[in-house]
Amino acid sequence: MQKMKITRIWEMPNSNTFEIKAIRHLIFKYLRPEHYSIDPFANKSRIAKVTNDLNPDMGCDYSMDALDFLKQFANESIDFVLYDPPYSLRQVSECYKSVGIEVTTKTTQSNWKSRHINEISRITRGGGYCISFGWNSNGVGKVRNFEIIEILIVAHGGSRNDTIITVERKMLNLFHPEINNSR
Repeated sequence: MQKMKITRIWEMPNSNTFEIKAIRHLIFKYLRPEHYSIDPFANKSRIAKVTNDLNPDMGCDYSMDALDFLKQFANESIDFVLYDPPYSLRQVSECYKSVGIEVTTKTTQSNWKSRHINEISRITRGGGYCISFGWNSNGVGKVRNFEIIEILIVAHGGSRNDTIITVERKMLNLFHPEINNSR
């Protein structure tokens, strides 16, 4: 087991999360050019090789619901996931409404995020990474075979919430080593 690193810094807030200098630096500390990387909530970011955003005006590779986007990938096929969803169910609702999609109980259920996390766990290969963003450090989690490597807390001052970034690596599957290298 690796020792977890926790860092707290202050930076100005930015609605484009990956433009915050410390966050961008953290991403590129772990993301390698050879990684098959995805971003289910890309917005304007083009860091990942395959991007998705519910809003078709963002010009991503896909304009799908994030869960449907994640479901299209094969088991253990992804090296790196950037997971920066709306942080609250209110924000989820606003995202759907902003592109004219009806908000239903399915889109605002408390298990909305856990359904994404389950898919991320399924598609990430052993040794692969997920960097999660939000107001907590829960990430994908140990129960899904992920180990926290690093946590970055970005304080934005005043009454603004911190952004908490959790870097996790999926542990290798010791019982089925052939799965760890599948693509």
